[in-house]
This record gives sequence, structure tokens and C-alpha cells, in this order.
Amino acid sequence: MTARLPSLNGLRAFEAAARHLSFTLAASELNVTQTAISHQIRRLEEELGIRLFIRQNRALALTPEARDYLPGVRAAFNDLRLATDRLLRKDDDKVLTVSTLASLAAKWLLPRLTDFQEQHPGIDVRITTSTSLVDFQRDNVDAAIRYGRGQWPGLRADWLMADELFPVCSPSLLRGDKPLRRPEDLRNHPLLHTSSTNSDDWRLWLTAAGLPADIARHPGITFDMIFMTIQAAIDGIGVAMGRTSYVQDDIAKGRLVVPFKIALPADAGFYLVAPDGRREAPKLAAFRQWVLAAAQNKV
Repeated sequence: MTARLPSLNGLRAFEAAARHLSFTLAASELNVTQTAISHQIRRLEEELGIRLFIRQNRALALTPEARDYLPGVRAAFNDLRLATDRLLRKDDDKVLTVSTLASLAAKWLLPRLTDFQEQHPGIDVRITTSTSLVDFQRDNVDAAIRYGRGQWPGLRADWLMADELFPVCSPSLLRGDKPLRRPEDLRNHPLLHTSSTNSDDWRLWLTAAGLPADIARHPGITFDMIFMTIQAAIDGIGVAMGRTSYVQDDIAKGRLVVPFKIALPADAGFYLVAPDGRREAPKLAAFRQWVLAAAQNKV
């Protein structure tokens, strides 16, 4: 005999309240009153014959039974959202949306993407760039290339590549009145900086090279995206702190040179991330296989 499914409204209220550990936040998300959430969950508990929440003065906690129940309920709602999305998006199987950083897109992904399109002409690739974390349900994104340590709950993370940090410059700076021969010669050239995530790279490298970190505070130029910093180095404006994934193509083509042998490993790397725990679309599987090979310089 098949068990009768519980109330869908009760399950929605349970999933939202369990995610927020708050009836108030669950009510705001579902656009109902806090009293309605409380009633729906109470009816669900009565229907199941199981207590789901431990209600305390100023806190809400899940019972052990609720912790076991929650992953299945969450997965079921995710499957419903995906099924609805597939129903409403007729081109879903042909469109692959990938989110990444603008600089990584410009300096690494886009120059290689023609190869993927040649291998998979039936997939329409759409690249979206953002510095903020992706919400896969809200942003309608299939996958993202994210920088970090590979630990994002609920996401599958495939390691792509790690960066090294090292100065790069135009070949013209190796010559002239103030040639770059030793790290100490950096005092004679403008240092190019990137704000936000890479703002500390110069200080770390100078310390490793045995130079005073305050050299990084000498007058220079700061850009908000690393691909602009790299372009300024190519144009001979100053010396930039390069990261492997952003400069390897420019070095290979002679637009940039590495004046010193000192390189630092970055403390994180790039990962391809996508929602875990659901059947993977063929278009995403194809992109994963290709981008992993691209990161290993096989394409």
C-alpha cells in the first residue's frame, strides 16, 4: 500500500523554516504570515506523527527525525523546480549558461571556447560574468567557474587549476634606462595593482623575495579587474603581479615576460561547480569533460 503524500504547503513551510531555522524568515520567503507557517508545520507534524522542530525561547532547532527528512524534501523540491524549468525553457537542452569572473573569461576561457563550439556545435554557450556567488536556482545558471578551496555545500566542485603568483611586464621594461634585472629594481617602476580579491598579492610576493613589503605602497596604478591590470603591463605602463591562468597565453605569445624566477603558489584554485545530487544534463557533462581537459592544456 502506497503511503499518502503529506500536504505540499506543509512541506514547503517545513523546508523553508528548516533552511532558515526561523519561522519569521520562512514566512517572509513564502509571502505568508508567521502564524500561517506555524499552523502549517503543526499540521504536518500531526499528519506525520513526528515532531520536526524543537521550539525554544529565541531559537529553533531540528529534531533528529527532521534532519533525516530534510535532504529528501529539499531534493524533491529541487526536482520540481528543474522539471518546471525544463518545461518552460524549450531550448534547455541546447543552451549552456556558465558564470565566471570577467577577467578569467577574457584571459583564459574565451580564447579556448572556439574548440568547445567546434566539438559541440549543437550547444549554444552563454557566458555571464559576476564577482558574486551564483544562486543556481535564482540565476538560471548551469555551471560556474569559481575561485576558492572547493568547499561549497550542495555543489559538486571539480578542480581545474591552481595559480602561481609572479611579476610580469612588457619585454620593453627589460631594456632602457632602468632595466629590470633584480627584484630590487622594482623600486624604479610603477607597480600595477588589482583591487578586491588580489589586493594582497604584491605584499606576499615582496615578502617572499626578501624585500620590504612597503614597496607595494609606493605610488602606482590600481584597477578593479585583473585583465585591465595585465593589459596595462602589456602596454609597458608598469609591472603587474601575474597569476598563471591570466598571463600564460600572453607569455607564450611574447606579449609579457617573467623578469624574476621567484613564484608563489596561490592559496586557492579554480573549480567548475554545479548543483550536486541530481541527474546531470548531457550539455553540462560535455562542458565538464572539455573544460577539465582545457585546464590540463590538452586542448
